[in-house]
Amino acid sequence: MLTDLLLILIWLIVVIISFWLFKLSAGTMSIMKPNLLSITFYYSLLVSSYIGPLLIVLEKDKHYMINELQNADKYRITGFIILSIIMILLPLSMFIVKQLAGFNAKVEVQNYVFAKINDENHLDKYYFIMYGGLTFISVSAVAYTIIHLETIPILALLTGGNGLDALRIEASHGFTGNPIIRNVLALNLTPILSMITFIYAHKTSKLKWKILFSITFVCAVFMQIYTLAKGPIFFYLIMFIVLMIYMGILKLNWFKIGMAGILAVVGLVIMYVFIQGVTDVSQYFSYNTGPIGRLILSQIAPFYLHLEVFPLDPHIVIEQSRSAAVVAKVIFEERVNAGTLGVLNTLFAGEAYAMFRYPGIIIGTIYIGVFIQLIYIIFTRLPKNPLFLALFVYFSVNIPRVVIGGFTDFLLNTLWIGLLIILLAPYVLLQLHRVYKKIKEDAKVKETVS
Repeated sequence: MLTDLLLILIWLIVVIISFWLFKLSAGTMSIMKPNLLSITFYYSLLVSSYIGPLLIVLEKDKHYMINELQNADKYRITGFIILSIIMILLPLSMFIVKQLAGFNAKVEVQNYVFAKINDENHLDKYYFIMYGGLTFISVSAVAYTIIHLETIPILALLTGGNGLDALRIEASHGFTGNPIIRNVLALNLTPILSMITFIYAHKTSKLKWKILFSITFVCAVFMQIYTLAKGPIFFYLIMFIVLMIYMGILKLNWFKIGMAGILAVVGLVIMYVFIQGVTDVSQYFSYNTGPIGRLILSQIAPFYLHLEVFPLDPHIVIEQSRSAAVVAKVIFEERVNAGTLGVLNTLFAGEAYAMFRYPGIIIGTIYIGVFIQLIYIIFTRLPKNPLFLALFVYFSVNIPRVVIGGFTDFLLNTLWIGLLIILLAPYVLLQLHRVYKKIKEDAKVKETVS
């Protein structure tokens, strides 16, 4: 039996090795310069997926989900071992890709951050028409979403409505319209457009771009808060922080980070008070309840439930339901039936295990490590224009969220594919039109000369 001191020592060694591999792969792990890999390490792995396991293996968690385990002693140690392997294997896969691609992370990332955004003033009117049209589509999608909601939770909150938890679940999972329109065009396209239009508004200082940014920003904020979910609006704000760093208009320091942290805590407390009615101050400082417990324990605890639920019933097959929904139904059936619980999302390894057992965790970890590093390299080497920069920032913040959301989203993410098609297709057509126009102009010059 491993002693507590040995377990803590193992945990520390794993964190150090993981951090070192991430740093080699990312170029920088400075909190002042957040990037796709550093956010994945600090948020998705360390805070959300590896602090909790130490408490769990030391039996200090006292968490309601872990209490549901029938064979807690076995899975406390099994889970800790698996997650320790993931902490090292994920960045190791990234490092190998970095070496094979000849990616000088430190130099190339620094060059990208300090590079100026490409000057495309000669195509300004074409870009405005393109993004103006996409803005019309996204705003229409927001209106479509509102029409297909029986009740809007944010409005129910403002008007003093009751049963907000049920309304949140209903708004998220009981949407009666086309989910593609809501998820792709309203929920995700709008924030990207707000970043693109912000870049143009800042670069050109033209009123037309400022108006377009105002429209997309208001719609994006509404889509992040309308379900009363607490996370989306924070991640949206983080996207803008990362964007402004890459644009060179914001430099973080410990004072700014401290102030942002204080504002985030205040905002979180306000949300818990008004949305969930939490007035017990002790819950805000407890490590296993409230916002802290939700972050370090509630996010990873479902992984342990995955380990126990699926071997218990080998006939469970993920078809229409994701594993997070299956586990929620098995463990907390009454809450699911009452409409107060939808899914129990956790680290991607949970769903990978549900689908392919232990080989799935190993292969899945390697696959995701390769995937993330390739995305990081590709965007760092692409031209730094408003579209590619906005997409880079979007993926830098949203990929870490998916890391603790599931595994199948990395196999075939129709949302990401849809966004890329919608944004890249008109951009490519515009570039082809520009090339065709240039060829015609060159041909005319040759005819004139001859």
